[in-house]
Amino acid sequence: MTVTKSVVWRWSVLWRSRNQLDGDTQRLMHGVVFNTRREARAYVSQKYGYIRHRPDLRRDPHGWRMPKVVRVIITMEVAA
Repeated sequence: MTVTKSVVWRWSVLWRSRNQLDGDTQRLMHGVVFNTRREARAYVSQKYGYIRHRPDLRRDPHGWRMPKVVRVIITMEVAA
């Protein structure tokens, strides 16, 4: 059996929130992957930029924070 492994670096978005009920939470937004950091930052600004100007969403019970752009490693393995 031959295993082919491929590794690529990409940029993704990390959702963050901090509230009394759940504490600090972070999760990677699945399916949101970009080739460049610039593309990822533009996406966050366009889609989630309103959070920056909404104190009601930043306080409890929501506790939302601006999503953070992070670098991710994607590993693909094909077994043949």
